[in-house]
Amino acid sequence: NRFEFRAVGSSQNCCLPVMVCNAIMAAGMAKLAEMIEGGMSHRDAVAAMYKENKHVIFTGNGYSDEWKQEAAKRGLPNLNTTPKAVATWNSDKNSKLFETLKIYTPEETAARQEVMYENYISCLSTEAETMVDMTETGILPACAKDLQKSSTANQKYNVPRKVAYEAIVDELEKLKSCLESKPHGDLVKEADYFCDTVKPLMVSLRKAVDTAESLMEAGLYPYPTYEQMIYSHHF
Repeated sequence: NRFEFRAVGSSQNCCLPVMVCNAIMAAGMAKLAEMIEGGMSHRDAVAAMYKENKHVIFTGNGYSDEWKQEAAKRGLPNLNTTPKAVATWNSDKNSKLFETLKIYTPEETAARQEVMYENYISCLSTEAETMVDMTETGILPACAKDLQKSSTANQKYNVPRKVAYEAIVDELEKLKSCLESKPHGDLVKEADYFCDTVKPLMVSLRKAVDTAESLMEAGLYPYPTYEQMIYSHHF
């Protein structure tokens, strides 16, 4: 019920969601015009349309769990991941709408969906493989150096670091194994796999590395921290 396009990433473009919003508005106005031209008064036409669609209106916090629960009660979809959203793109309703408004032919709508799936899979695959590479060539060597420097330190100082750094290795192996087992030949299954299986493992590895960052000697950490990137002009 709200649309905002702010500060999109360099690889993103607002034209597609703007087109969808315009298509929704055009379809709504076309239906309203049809009702009026069919003999209904302006008031009755608007009232009928409001009655049919008022279940989508919510004036509370659209980001809250309250709205998720309320939307479910109203029978509204909660497409909270890219694969879920892309799966509905080529529905009969959407395909017919795009064709009626002369935006896409059915074949173009299907092709657009395929491109969306391929882009999602390609982006997540690149991100996951980059994460593996950064961990293996940067994070783990820094962990090893830090462990070596602290090997003679008190156990209360050394043991937490050893545990944290070993956790990175464990999470890294899980992610690598997961990537090796990804499905092929079916875009829907592959997109769902990256969303539901690969992404959670990436989050787990990220948490393990964040923990290590908070323990490691600052000079050994191989990549710029958020503090350095945001506040470096103060140093």
